[in-house]
This record gives sequence, C-alpha cells and structure tokens, in this order.
Amino acid sequence: MNLKFHVGDIVKMRKTHPCGGDEWEIMRTGVDFRIRCTTCGRVIMLPRLKFKKNVKEIIKKA
Repeated sequence: MNLKFHVGDIVKMRKTHPCGGDEWEIMRTGVDFRIRCTTCGRVIMLPRLKFKKNVKEIIKKA
C-alpha cells in the first residue's frame, strides 16, 4: 500500500480503539505519526511502519 498521508486526513484503522471508534485524524507526519481518535479525542503516536501496516483506508482527504 503506497499511499500519501497528509495532516488533516481521516483514516480508518484495522483495529478499533477501546472507545469503539476506528476513524483517526492525522495530526503529524514524519518518522512518527501523531493521530487523534475522532470518537473520544485520545491522541497517540505510532512509528511510520506500524502506522502504514495498520491503516485500512483513507476516508477523507485534508
């Protein structure tokens, strides 16, 4: 999967968050990705490889 990610994109992840949401907003890109759950607002950071592996699709472009 060779997608371009930008700040503000909404992505769907393979696993759901404990709050029940599976849509995340990208807040920062680079070596690490900072993403925020659109359901509860929790912010997490993931390494680029783990993020790319877990993304299912881009729902909305920025």
